[in-house]
Amino acid sequence: MLSPSFPQRAPWGTADKLRAWQREALDDYFRADKRDYLVAATPGAGKTTFALTLAVELMRMNEVDRVIVVAPTEHLKTQWADAAARVHIRLDPRFRNSHWAPSRQYHGVVVTYAQVAARPSVHRHLTEDARTLVILDEVHHGGDALSWGDGIRDAYGPARRRLLLSGTPFRSDTAPIPFVEYVPDAEGSRVSRTDYDYGYGRALADGVVRPVLFHMYAGKMRWRTSAGDELEAHLGQDNTKDVTAQAWRTALDPEGEWMPAVLSAADRRLTEIRHHVPDAGGLVIATDQTVARAYATILRELTGERPTVVLSDEAAASGRIEQFNAGTSRWMVAVRMVSEGVDVPRLAVGVYATSSSTPLFFAQAIGRFVRARRRGEAASVFLPNVPVLMALAGELEKQRDHALGRRTKDDEGLDDSLLDAANREEEASDALTQEFSYQAISSLAHFDRVVFEGKEFGQLAEPGTPEEEEFIGIPGLLEPEHVHELLMQRQSRQTRLREAREASAGPETTTTLPAPLHRTMKEQRQLLNSLVGVYARQTGEPHGAIHAELRRLCGGPAVAQATVTQLQSRIDLLRRRVRS
Repeated sequence: MLSPSFPQRAPWGTADKLRAWQREALDDYFRADKRDYLVAATPGAGKTTFALTLAVELMRMNEVDRVIVVAPTEHLKTQWADAAARVHIRLDPRFRNSHWAPSRQYHGVVVTYAQVAARPSVHRHLTEDARTLVILDEVHHGGDALSWGDGIRDAYGPARRRLLLSGTPFRSDTAPIPFVEYVPDAEGSRVSRTDYDYGYGRALADGVVRPVLFHMYAGKMRWRTSAGDELEAHLGQDNTKDVTAQAWRTALDPEGEWMPAVLSAADRRLTEIRHHVPDAGGLVIATDQTVARAYATILRELTGERPTVVLSDEAAASGRIEQFNAGTSRWMVAVRMVSEGVDVPRLAVGVYATSSSTPLFFAQAIGRFVRARRRGEAASVFLPNVPVLMALAGELEKQRDHALGRRTKDDEGLDDSLLDAANREEEASDALTQEFSYQAISSLAHFDRVVFEGKEFGQLAEPGTPEEEEFIGIPGLLEPEHVHELLMQRQSRQTRLREAREASAGPETTTTLPAPLHRTMKEQRQLLNSLVGVYARQTGEPHGAIHAELRRLCGGPAVAQATVTQLQSRIDLLRRRVRS
């Protein structure tokens, strides 16, 4: 029996082969017979093939005679036109607002959302001039700005058919998405209604996408604030949101030791995968151009090969992406070029070296690595161990709808309101932006764990040790059902290796690994209670009153629920007050 990914025939003879979900969605589309039809399918599932197969059939049925594709970026215009040509639909990706009509040899055009918003009247004329199918690729971008939504509605209101596609979580703001149907939910909000859904979990079971292993890295960070204060924190331990954000950005500093260590681990992982998949490539997702160039320099020193650097959405950048995709070189470093649909199927290893943390951006980024070319391929993405990324990695299969009328944002308080914001640094708070003119002092990396399907494997290990290599050296070809079993085996071996190494090294062994969190918390509480006792004897105040005053001055909950950082601030305050 063939895999659901490779059925024997395509409906109506419009493609060489269709995946089972594509055939099922086509059947459902014609049963529903709706003017607007929304398909939400995980990145890499084949939305483009589905949409163009549908376009071929609608043209064959004489239902439409023009096809318009609206894409998020300039790069995707050419990609759509090339894909359409393979099913004999001629689309013009160079159509401009000054043209007013496509050349007669074309069946239609490919444009961007921004292009439509700039002159909706041009695109309305295109739509009214022929019976038109409009394909809105990653339709949630239609709500990126009020003018965009209004422009899309005005331009494509007269369309005969509209196919809406989305591959990433919908927006968390309340900007309505054009032509999406909203229905009431139990909370009284209006929630987007998807006509056909094909999520990551189902796609993984079908062999359509790769399993993704998240390699989490922690470490010790030190930095100096604009006020001259030196701060220290461990990624992966309990810190306030602002401290976590500052430690995170310190880790991403190319001048520290954290990024070179993580890039080295990622390159070793890529080497392991290339033993089985010789053309496998890696992608570093950087925050800005300066650090992107610095990361490229580090990779060149590690590998002896100059990485491909993609800094913007310009024509030259698109050409570099295509050149990288067609070649066999190891690494690409990119800024902003991780939007939906940027298709480089050979990408197998990623380094998430950006402080962007919206669900939309994260899903876009991970979507670059999940596209499977054959069964058994696995992807690895290296992440800083910060709570918001841990949560997003653990919820890779979570399906999201767009809700109107809800007053709260996502659990982490994040907002996907603009694509530009999703491709920029996310700021933890206003206070952070005011204070975070800082100097990174030092950063050390530690392997922390691997996250797969929401489960965690492994424990802290120093870079370059056999304990880390247990998870770097996982085979590059691995069936999804075997990943969990192998990770369990590697975790047991990692523990045995550590115990053997520590036993042979003796009691004098030193390590840069932080103490386990539960031990740190216990020590902090004991120290705080001792200082409270000393201060109570000196002042005559009750212990409870001193604890209450510390909470008032330093913030935070009672001692039992306080974080390490909150406990430390109370300890520092008491140390200044206690008379020696």
